[in-house]
Amino acid sequence: MNENDLRVIKTKKALHEALLALLKTKPLEAISVSALCSKASITRGTFYLHYKDVGAVFDEHLNSLLLDLEDSYMEPYRHGTLDLPRQLDPSTIRIFHHVKKYQKFYEIVFDKKSSLSYYYSLLEKIKRLMSDTLKEHVQLDRDPSMLISYQANAIMGLLIQWYEEGFERTPEAMNDELTYYIKLQNFAPPRN
Repeated sequence: MNENDLRVIKTKKALHEALLALLKTKPLEAISVSALCSKASITRGTFYLHYKDVGAVFDEHLNSLLLDLEDSYMEPYRHGTLDLPRQLDPSTIRIFHHVKKYQKFYEIVFDKKSSLSYYYSLLEKIKRLMSDTLKEHVQLDRDPSMLISYQANAIMGLLIQWYEEGFERTPEAMNDELTYYIKLQNFAPPRN
């Protein structure tokens, strides 16, 4: 099967969108192939040409999202501006653009009725990204796990606040917020 075939692309997109719509009302484990096919307006036979079960659709969507998250997270490092946090350019931050692109998924992740496993999957991915970049760019004289946890939860906190405000602010406005807090956090007042 040709994954670049327009029919395959449209079928998978319909299934992903249907899955997100169903996840707003029920947990993944409660979504049947029949319900997913009905919502996506495809036949069960078509579904089974592409996937073995509903979990495979979710995994594919999540993997695609996490790859995009990683690419978005790494963008400022490609510009070499993170040697000093005060030099961080808000226009290089892409994580909020990523969240806006996948807003339907993030609305599920941050919904208080949703499974915490979605939240923790996202948090762990952010922590892994931070750990990898921290090792390359920062020398610490202690175990970095607390710093990574602090920073990852700070980003998650901003994302949750943005969600609670209905994603009203633009990604650029959120970039400015994050940049402000990073610079503020790294400002050490002169000692007397």
